[in-house]
Amino acid sequence: MPILEKETPEDRDSQVLPKVPVPPLKQTLDMYLKCVQPLVKEEQFKKTKAIVEKFGAAAGVGEFLQKKLQERRDKTTNWVYDYWLEDMYLNNRLALPVNSSPVMVFPKQTFRDHKDALRFAAHLIRGVLEYKVLIDTRALPMDFARGQLAGTPLCMKQYYCLFTSYRYPGLKTDTLKTWMNEASSEPEHIIVACKNQFFVLDVVVNSKQLNEMEILSQLEKIKKMAENAEERLPPFGVLTSDGRTEWAQARDVLTKDPTNRESLALIESCLCIVCLDEPCGLEPNDTNRALLMLHGGGLEHNGVNRWYDKTMQFVIGMDGICGVVCEHSPFEGIVLVQCSEYIMKYVTGSPSKLSPTIKELPPPRRLLWKCNQHIQGLLVASTERLRRLVNNLDMEVLKFSVYGKEFIKKQKMSPDAYIQVALQLAFYKCNGRLVSTYESASTRRFQEGRVDNIRSATSEALAFVKSMTDEKAAFTDSEKMKRLRDAINAQTNYTIAAITGMAIDNHLLGLQRIAKDLNIEKPEMFSDETYLTSNQFILSTSQVPTTVEMFCCYGPVVPNGYGACYNPQADHIIFCVSSFCESTQTSSTVFVKALKEGLLEIRGLCNSCSTAPSKLADSSQGANQPHKSGK
Repeated sequence: MPILEKETPEDRDSQVLPKVPVPPLKQTLDMYLKCVQPLVKEEQFKKTKAIVEKFGAAAGVGEFLQKKLQERRDKTTNWVYDYWLEDMYLNNRLALPVNSSPVMVFPKQTFRDHKDALRFAAHLIRGVLEYKVLIDTRALPMDFARGQLAGTPLCMKQYYCLFTSYRYPGLKTDTLKTWMNEASSEPEHIIVACKNQFFVLDVVVNSKQLNEMEILSQLEKIKKMAENAEERLPPFGVLTSDGRTEWAQARDVLTKDPTNRESLALIESCLCIVCLDEPCGLEPNDTNRALLMLHGGGLEHNGVNRWYDKTMQFVIGMDGICGVVCEHSPFEGIVLVQCSEYIMKYVTGSPSKLSPTIKELPPPRRLLWKCNQHIQGLLVASTERLRRLVNNLDMEVLKFSVYGKEFIKKQKMSPDAYIQVALQLAFYKCNGRLVSTYESASTRRFQEGRVDNIRSATSEALAFVKSMTDEKAAFTDSEKMKRLRDAINAQTNYTIAAITGMAIDNHLLGLQRIAKDLNIEKPEMFSDETYLTSNQFILSTSQVPTTVEMFCCYGPVVPNGYGACYNPQADHIIFCVSSFCESTQTSSTVFVKALKEGLLEIRGLCNSCSTAPSKLADSSQGANQPHKSGK
């Protein structure tokens, strides 16, 4: 369960925003049937339709649960928030790295030596402290919606969790705790991870923040302390990379000792983690940098120089591989982007203030751990599971440079909808079918809004991808273009429904959860095979655009699925495609090849239809014959 302060200053930011609505029951059930129809066989759909109609019948269980949800809306700030947070994150038992925690990959830095890297780290920490002051003083400018329905003010509450949250592991469900923001004159510390050891770096001493030179001096002391092999302790951070139940069990063992309890308390109350990574020896291309942010490369590299429960981990590699790892439960990608961009602009745009005056500071403190044979066994087991996770991740970063969002806008199409249709085409090329797809849609127009799901595998998308790949059916370019526009319109309309609180996923989750709360037998609709399959998101996607050179990536959410994060720029698009090596149904390389082919074919179609006279459109059917792609 999330634990949040009851009344905090940031609540004023939400007061002007409306509450998230409960959509009409019939509308959601109709949309649900429309979404699942292209994904299941006809016989199964008939069965599902009958189950859904029974659920939505007059004076039936659906209407009763709908009434209870509306009552819950009246009593709460956001009726779906707790349900969604538990379902999406806290109840999930998978390890945080790869499976849950997204990362932001910074441009490769060029450091002359380790001192240069530490200067960069000190400058970055100053940027973090400056950004935290903006948060604490409520000086961040209000966010306004971009894209569809632009200009609407957005809830700012997620920003106030960036440096004050911690996710505690639980045996069955985790706990997200967010502390009240404290004034920056209060004692504050960050944790520095170096050579798998953890150190406390006080950044506010005697009510005053450390300057950059003081931070650098402390980082140099930490680096020296970490190199002392005699005092080196086992890599306890590896426990946080494990499954949540395994980590909860290990944490219970750790907390039996007061030394371990004290170290845990210092980590749990820090502002953030700064990970000083060793050189990894790998080619620093986009794909390798993405992999090293997602899992650190395991024990062989920097995979245990982390503490994954903490919301923000800034990674500074001595070889210039840098970025941020974030625990996703307190906030969405746009908040990570805004924070990361502020800090990178600070690092690159503001001169280092390495003043020669350094006040006498207490030395940084190494966190101590007490280990026994049982704990040693837990560390070995967690290390092995991390090794398997590292070896299982199949990642491909594509910088598609043929065109970007400017070309798409010239076609009078939404770049996001266009890219989503291209992803559907890529999947269809590889598998000959569409599957349940997740695209996150922000609901920050509402108080405490997080996200709902845009289900991109529409019947219109299916009609379009079939027209592009079926060599037997002779579709003209004008017919294909009509199907493309229909698919993009369907995607755009679903997006608008989602961002205005009218999508189906949160509503269906709410109906299911309120039945459980009331000890009502689970309605048949929620144990129907179609519902279960429709919530296995084989394609998990997200648009994370940036204005500074960096990109976001994450892993798949199911064993046989893909993660597909994309960053559309004016003249190029960055795609980060992930899958698992152990799945025989997926290959990131094959998917990226199909994606490139599809993007070129759609551009060819757009160009053909914009130049060819309409009366000649029927004769151009050979111009855009599809490339075949498959495993």
